[in-house]
Amino acid sequence: MLEGRLGLQTARVPHADRHGLLWLGRGKLTVENGNLVFSTAGTDTLASGVYDLPFQTISNILLAPGCLVSHDALRLLSRHQTGLLAVGVDGVRLYACSMPFGPDHSRLARQHARIWADAEARIQITRTMYAIRLGEYLPQRDLNALRGVEGHRMKQVYKNLAEQFNIKWSGRKFDRNNPDNDNDINTAINHAATAMYASARIAVALTGTIPQLGFIHEASGHAFALDIADLFRASTTLPIAFEAVKRYQKREDDQLERITRKLAGQTLQQKKVIPEMIDHIKKLFQGSDASEE
Repeated sequence: MLEGRLGLQTARVPHADRHGLLWLGRGKLTVENGNLVFSTAGTDTLASGVYDLPFQTISNILLAPGCLVSHDALRLLSRHQTGLLAVGVDGVRLYACSMPFGPDHSRLARQHARIWADAEARIQITRTMYAIRLGEYLPQRDLNALRGVEGHRMKQVYKNLAEQFNIKWSGRKFDRNNPDNDNDINTAINHAATAMYASARIAVALTGTIPQLGFIHEASGHAFALDIADLFRASTTLPIAFEAVKRYQKREDDQLERITRKLAGQTLQQKKVIPEMIDHIKKLFQGSDASEE
């Protein structure tokens, strides 16, 4: 009786990438006749309509704002071990994660814990992270020395971006007690870094690695996510911030936070940052065997 109803027989939402991540927004996720169905008013990447979701082949569903989820949908996703994450637009925030999510094994988590607990292996991962950020392996094997070299290199990155975007730059400053009392570029960097941190938390959650066990950051309960976010600081986070300030200067009737957040979301999607973060995490702990995931 329901065959072909509203195009459900042929409607499929394509995977965004090979990681099996499905982005949904502005709609309702329910179960109809045993099928997971998403009814949407439409987004920039998905036309309005009713879609039958092939949840058996989806690793995780990321729900953007404007979504409702039924209890039956949660039950069905849990039964098939498909994760559900509530995120901001384009992944610039992480609000909640359902269980289960991530891989159905503890391999990466065990590798993470083993390497973190081994002083020699831990510093090697730290050096690898700095190599990703700086484009070369540094000879230093002391964390403070590595931080010093990276800090010196980053000063040049800030200088180059300031010249590229013609933005006045007087140094990185941030008053935690008064975060709004700052110049435009430092404010934009804070907003861009928040978006990148949220994406890193999503990537850490999806890989099933351990948020608390960071290699460069240590005190935070999401230290490893901060490590992963920083891999993109020079290549993505800072260019977003400088570009946002440039746009803001042309139209000050808009809010700098809104411009930065929107630009960050567009960049995250276009550059497929979250999938790249996932790949980085796998390579850090699996080396050449990352493809087996």
